[in-house]
Parts: sequence; C-alpha cells; structure tokens
Amino acid sequence: MSRTIISTDHAPKLNAPLAQGVRKGPILQVSGQLPFDPHTGAIVSTTVAEQTAQVLRNITAVLDAAGSGMEDVVMLRVYLTDPAHLAEMNDAYALGVGETYPARTTVYMELPPGLLVEIDALAVLTD
Repeated sequence: MSRTIISTDHAPKLNAPLAQGVRKGPILQVSGQLPFDPHTGAIVSTTVAEQTAQVLRNITAVLDAAGSGMEDVVMLRVYLTDPAHLAEMNDAYALGVGETYPARTTVYMELPPGLLVEIDALAVLTD
C-alpha cells in the first residue's frame, strides 16, 4: 500500500519537518493546522473564534487537496491554550465543521505566542 504526501498552497506550509497531510490506503491524516493565513503567513486575529475558523479553513484546504472533505473526517483533535476559550471555540467549531460532527478530543497545552488553537484531522476516504 503506497503512501502519498498531500500538499497545497491553500494551507500554510510550516518551516518544520512535516507534511500537511499523509494518505495511506483509505486513511488521511492532516497535520495539526495553525491559524496562519496561507497567503501572508500571518497569524489570523487575536480571538479564538476567528483563529478556529482559519484553522478549519486550512484543514479543509488539505482535505480538498486529497480529494476529500469534512464529511470524511472521523476525528478532530483540538489543542487550546486556555480552558476559558472552550465555549468560544465550540461556537466557531460548530459553524466550521457543520453537522454531523466527527469524534473529537480537546486538550490544553502551550502554543507559541499569539497562537490560541491548533487542530488536526483524521479522515477515512472511500475511493
């Protein structure tokens, strides 16, 4: 079973040793996406709601590049810097993901300054 690296200019490319996404068979793993504008490289906003919306746009761009979409996502892992941001993130997340929701884990961790949220995705493709 071959392994395919997924890459797109519609999601940020980080200066780190990682792929935006990797597909092996029907499994697609999207690396943790951060709230960077893919065209400018700048952090989008200072609110967790707007950063969450950007992160989900970045995930969607990687999914699209793999011929997939949010409907194929079975798991999202959310990394927040502050438990107080959970309700605001949940509102933006619900709008960005749409129903029906995939499974999700949310953890709290330290991210670099200015970054409030990171999300990665696991999708199962049918083709």
